[in-house]
Amino acid sequence: MRQGASLQGGVMTLNLIKMAVGVSDMAELKKLQKQRRKERGRACFYTRNTPKRAEELLDGGSIYWVIRRQVMARQRLKRIGHAIGKDGRRYCAIDYEMKLIPVMPRPYRAFQGWRYLTPANAPPDRPKGVDSGEKLPPKLARELRELGLL
Repeated sequence: MRQGASLQGGVMTLNLIKMAVGVSDMAELKKLQKQRRKERGRACFYTRNTPKRAEELLDGGSIYWVIRRQVMARQRLKRIGHAIGKDGRRYCAIDYEMKLIPVMPRPYRAFQGWRYLTPANAPPDRPKGVDSGEKLPPKLARELRELGLL
């Protein structure tokens, strides 16, 4: 069964997908998340809209990160709650595990906020030892992926 495709107690696992805005690679995402965890006291991101399908997301779901228009990594979701911002507004706080799991890169067009991602549409985890082309120039890596050579 693919990651996140469990069916327990009638609940189908669901994932989120989100743009890692301003992030150029997985190393930068990891560094940024460590910095934010230190500032916030937990590994989370904030969003204005609360997912209505929280039960499905917390049943083994992950947050998939889009970096430079490619789905590159995922992290398991832990908790969905609320927080009050410095501006006094209420936000949704989505906690995730710090372990960043590389996935087989897949092109993804730009969007705002987050979207649901079904297990059938989620890229598989990248097997150990498989090169994703992260050390190649982005344009060359993208072209090789599109040709199925990477």
